[in-house]
Amino acid sequence: MTNPLLPILEDHVSRGTAPGIIAVRGRPDGPDEVVTAGDLPADAIVRIQSMTKPIVTVAALRLVQDGRLGLDDPVARWLPELADRQVLRTPTSSLDDVEPAESPITVRDLLTNMSGYGMMTAPCPLQDAMIANRTQAGQEPVALGAQEWLDALADLPLAFQPGTGWRYHHSFGILGILLSRVVEGSLEDHLRTDLFEPLGMVDTGYTVPIAQAHRLPAAYRHDESGTLVEIEPAAGGFSVAPAPFDLSHSELVSTASDYAAFARMLAAGGIHDGKIVLDAELLDLMRTNQVPAAAKAEDSFFPGFWNGTGWGFGVAVVTEGEHAGRYGWSGGQGTDFHIDPDGTFQIVLTQVEMGEAIMELFADTV
Repeated sequence: MTNPLLPILEDHVSRGTAPGIIAVRGRPDGPDEVVTAGDLPADAIVRIQSMTKPIVTVAALRLVQDGRLGLDDPVARWLPELADRQVLRTPTSSLDDVEPAESPITVRDLLTNMSGYGMMTAPCPLQDAMIANRTQAGQEPVALGAQEWLDALADLPLAFQPGTGWRYHHSFGILGILLSRVVEGSLEDHLRTDLFEPLGMVDTGYTVPIAQAHRLPAAYRHDESGTLVEIEPAAGGFSVAPAPFDLSHSELVSTASDYAAFARMLAAGGIHDGKIVLDAELLDLMRTNQVPAAAKAEDSFFPGFWNGTGWGFGVAVVTEGEHAGRYGWSGGQGTDFHIDPDGTFQIVLTQVEMGEAIMELFADTV
């Protein structure tokens, strides 16, 4: 019997959505159903970009359950660069129109994107300053090493008081650096020993080893005419080892099978091979909306983002409708995953920059 996803993927390849697509459907008791279309093989090592956030979240929560980190610990305990913050009086104020932070940034604030740092979605002095000091997030790889990036970010005021507003992305770069300080070493080494090796995620890391570079496909975006344009070569570019600098604040590469192992652990209630990876209480916090309505400003992300949606720890959460309770997240290079309350999960991978065509693909595969 033909997998129902196959004709959908093949249609999108023929339409030029992506040169190749991988999809995985699974459940805790397996086996996974893996479908490919076009020229993206099932074992491709892909740039998962913001699908890194759930992985770093689980790594942080494992330190919480081990008692090495507290959700309400001030991050300045490990990141003194972020002590005594100044806060803009309004997100669009001039950079000198500030007041002292009323409370410190906490680990919880990072996990919920409510630290006061993040992407500014409209032109304003803070956005200009982030562009100027190379901390503004976009589709390009990070331009600064972890310490230089943190120092540049620390030079800027917060957009809002910690815990009162939501802005995307930068909190998780800060979280990665914080974790490296907590473990007193390489974040990648910690992730490998604490998560990747136990889960069998053999090809996940911050870079692709040179010996495996042939498995890294080219990256693309659609130009104004809808034509695919290569933006990073196959087997080359930023994602191939060695890393140019400390990437604790950056994003991972992974494979369909590796990410399925991670998703399966979450879908199984935080359990892998009969062992608890993530306590049920912490998993419940991760997959439950943690953002109050007052913080869900229309301009905090793309239009309509908050319609029936919340944010837990490192993942978006569907709060109403037929998919209520579903949680997961996407990556800017055309990757996506979600887990449903019944334990089923789905992963869709391309290497095409997020845009209308990729969003249609995700909608069609739901």
